Amino acid sequence: MSSDQYRYIDREKSWLAFNARVLQEAGDETVPLLERLRFLGIFSNNFDEFFRVRFAAIRRLALSGESGEKLLGGVSAQQLVKDITEIVIRQQSESLRILNVIENQLAKENIFMVNEKEVTREQENFIKDYFIQKVSPALVTIILNDLAEFPLLKDTAGYLAVKLVLNTPPDKNPLINLVKPKREVRYALIEMPKTINRFVVLPTVEDKQFVMLLDDVIRYNLDSIFNIFDYKSVKAHMIKITRDAELDIDSDMSKSMLEKIAYSVKERRIGEPVRFVYDQSIGKDTLKFFLTHLEIDSSDSIIPGGRYHNRRDYMDFPNLGRYDLLYKQKTPVPVRGLGLDGSVLNKIAEKDYMVYAPYQSFSYLIKFLREAALDPNVTTIKITLYRLAQNSQIVSSLVNAAKNGKKVTVQIELQARFDEASNISYAEQMQTEGINLIFGIKGLKVHSKICVVERIEKGKLKRYGFISTGNFNENTARFYTDVTLFTSHQQILKEASKVFDFFEVNYRLHRYKHLIVSPHYTRTKFGKLIDREILNATLGRAAYIDMKMNSLSDFPMIDKLYDASRAGVKVRLQIRGICALIPGVPGMSENIEAISIVDNFLEHSRVFIFCNDDRPEVYIGSADLMRRNLDARVEVTCPIYDEGIKRELIETFEIGWKGNVKARFHSEKLDNIYRARGENPVFRAQFEMYNYYLDKIAKDEEEKQKAVAESSGRMP
Repeated sequence: MSSDQYRYIDREKSWLAFNARVLQEAGDETVPLLERLRFLGIFSNNFDEFFRVRFAAIRRLALSGESGEKLLGGVSAQQLVKDITEIVIRQQSESLRILNVIENQLAKENIFMVNEKEVTREQENFIKDYFIQKVSPALVTIILNDLAEFPLLKDTAGYLAVKLVLNTPPDKNPLINLVKPKREVRYALIEMPKTINRFVVLPTVEDKQFVMLLDDVIRYNLDSIFNIFDYKSVKAHMIKITRDAELDIDSDMSKSMLEKIAYSVKERRIGEPVRFVYDQSIGKDTLKFFLTHLEIDSSDSIIPGGRYHNRRDYMDFPNLGRYDLLYKQKTPVPVRGLGLDGSVLNKIAEKDYMVYAPYQSFSYLIKFLREAALDPNVTTIKITLYRLAQNSQIVSSLVNAAKNGKKVTVQIELQARFDEASNISYAEQMQTEGINLIFGIKGLKVHSKICVVERIEKGKLKRYGFISTGNFNENTARFYTDVTLFTSHQQILKEASKVFDFFEVNYRLHRYKHLIVSPHYTRTKFGKLIDREILNATLGRAAYIDMKMNSLSDFPMIDKLYDASRAGVKVRLQIRGICALIPGVPGMSENIEAISIVDNFLEHSRVFIFCNDDRPEVYIGSADLMRRNLDARVEVTCPIYDEGIKRELIETFEIGWKGNVKARFHSEKLDNIYRARGENPVFRAQFEMYNYYLDKIAKDEEEKQKAVAESSGRMP
């Protein structure tokens, strides 16, 4: 066993442990039933992305003959492929068990999932009519036996693998008919149409609600599809293929980056298969036929599954009007002093503000951009875009600004994984509207979340802007937790403008006094911040490090934290996803604790707090402590100077740390043990975070009324 295996948790296995936490939410009976279905959908969707990216990369390494042990933290790529497949099979089996439990509990709520064998006479006409009117026109059905070339199966699309056993016509010679002839078999593929909702809501009967999967609607109508054949039997089982999603960027200098990415995204459809999932009740002959023709072999991950695949669709399971089976929607709490009815820029000119979505509204960010688009004194808007919502209000605001004569510069990341096609479309739209587009830097993704607005005030240039931990996406802002700093701090924003200069002239390095910018400075700066805590601890001064992020997997940074632990620095980590650090090991990490919170919202903010001998320094930013964020991306981390916001971030970190309902410990065993509650009262961090902001508004209002009363002389 490599010594690295004693120091680090394999990042792939740690990610699988994170997805197991998502699955825990699906299995948690305290979670509303329909939310549990949606967690199953998230679990499945996560797997699709994992196999398309991470597993595909490890598989390539394994096939190359290289062990990759140094890169993978001490385990060989070949062994890791085997280990991952075994873990996935176990998790898939558990997910099927949980789905069965949920469906039984839905039945107790008078919600019934029915398949093609459970259709009643009352439902028969509806299903047949629905198939004829909606489904049949969208179906793609391919008879496979006589094709010269096997059709290309789309990445992560669902298919019904069909086996038709044909009747054999009687021979004119009666003696031949005495011998049982071998029947002709035909195979076919039915592609599940993506334009139709996967869940078909059937008519309600006596307060009973019925839902049928589209798969079973098709199965029920197989005779309608194949009635031109004289068949004895027909069977249909689901299969799904996952392909390597690595983009192969053309080096042709005559092509624009937009053209290269667009071409590469199209080529992704023929990527190498990395996973094949099938209904385990499929016949051996049918399975062999498809594995052979798809050229799937033992180097790929072959996963036996249940009757239905693409359970990611459960993320969009209809609510059926049963809001009692969903989390109660909470209205975002307003940010005191930063109203949506007045000028946001004028407010930010007076002081910094922070918005913590979704506890507070993302609308402040939209308001900021819409105001800048209309303000006659605003001359320039610069922004980075990574992932955008459908019908993005961000893009709409930027187009509006361009139409109003503002100089708008947008750095849009065309290589944002699985958002490439969407970003290409938005890029073309913005280009048409005269917006200046920057398409990134060779070898670096731009992952920073920054915006700078330049405004002329009394003949002088003044900057306003925001720096965030999350994407500028109003859809995901409803369930991703992220913090955004709104500021008019001129030195910070001048340095943010330097980042945009770097995008356009990237051979020139800039110096930064305030911002921490990857790929040139983040690793060094964070190392120095940790070293200062180590020094303070050795001198007997107060020393601690609190970090909240999505993932921690960079080995040198983990080693730094181990050094801090050995020096006596208390380290507390809130890491939602991958944690390659092993906490609590005597002599290495006994002063480090690490937890993960998986709950109704996706924990996404990155917050870094350094004690600095009880004069805390607090930072927010776009970077996790992963090698790619430190060395291969443009990331921006920003110091918090406003004492009120600094205190707020420290307090909200404490709220997360106190969580004892949805908090699990990171450990070498990857067993996702929940934090023990002991005699402590129930403390659900995300609920308490919302209450924190409600209390904050109530206290502010109380203080305001008190001040008004004092000024009017009504106080005793």
